[in-house]
Amino acid sequence: MSKHVTIQDIADALGLSRNTVSKAINNTGVLSDSTRKKVLQKTVEMGYKQFTYMNPEQLKFSPQEATPQKSHGEIAILTCAPLDNFHFSSTMLDKLQRETTQLGYSITMHRVSNEEQANYQLPISFHPENVCGIICIETFNYDYAKMICDLDIPVLFVDHPVLMGKPLPADRLLMNNQDEIFAFVREMKKCGKTNIGFIGEQLHCQSFFERCMATRNALYINSLPINEEFFIIDAPKDTLTDYKTYLFNYIQNLKELPDVFVCANDFIAFDLMQILRQLNIQVPEDICLCGFDDSPAAKLITPPLTSIHIHNEILGVCAIDLLLSRIKDPTLNYRTVYTETNIVYRESVNIAPTK
Repeated sequence: MSKHVTIQDIADALGLSRNTVSKAINNTGVLSDSTRKKVLQKTVEMGYKQFTYMNPEQLKFSPQEATPQKSHGEIAILTCAPLDNFHFSSTMLDKLQRETTQLGYSITMHRVSNEEQANYQLPISFHPENVCGIICIETFNYDYAKMICDLDIPVLFVDHPVLMGKPLPADRLLMNNQDEIFAFVREMKKCGKTNIGFIGEQLHCQSFFERCMATRNALYINSLPINEEFFIIDAPKDTLTDYKTYLFNYIQNLKELPDVFVCANDFIAFDLMQILRQLNIQVPEDICLCGFDDSPAAKLITPPLTSIHIHNEILGVCAIDLLLSRIKDPTLNYRTVYTETNIVYRESVNIAPTK
């Protein structure tokens, strides 16, 4: 079995720090072009999992140095979420646009309204005859997603509806929703925090479902109690009640709080922080919080939020690779790909592991 290549392996091979290699792969921080090129070429050479399918020629030049190619067709991005409200950084979309343009494709964005989704209609701006591939982002209605698949155009879902029945005939791209939650629960156990809950609508999307199940499984494997009262996984029964109000009422009525809440994403954690503040409950003194996404606001909120970081640029690279390979060969078996995530500890968690 081939060795699993890590960022540290690449750093050791190049004599660089892990931080430098991570910056180059995620296109963050300040690095010279020569260092970035050297790192990316080494990731391909060593078979780093996020770049396994990439052609090394694609990584030799920065977008400023490359010459745009003649258009090969249009890649359409469909989303049922407001374009300014993605639950991940816009850097993924930036990466998609830059790389696809250099590879000779154009990108169009199409927002699916609630009415269009309810009536199974495509956005008026979307013209299937012009589209060679579709990327669906935050498209979590199974029947609507199935309708898109039935267009007979290659489709990639970045996250997707919870699949309770027949799988969608499309490739699927998700972030690793399990490993860092397992690591976090182990760390909390070392700190003596044994009552751990989860907040997020379990059936909202596949990622929420996997994060909830990861929390349950981590508690089970670590021989920690699973208190169902601490798993706030349903939507409000009253459609007139917004989620934040529902969450406030639920927390207020709890007889006791867990030691820790794992939140399905950072936005839920931000709402929870406000609710706890209204209830005079201190973070992290009374309860610890962990989010997911590591959004820019996670560093700015008080206290700064511990969160699981998604590598948005790598998501962009993988999305391009999956969709273009599907366009090139529609007969490929459907694939589900997970990209790496990493937990970032901040002040919303007290870390004092016991010996």
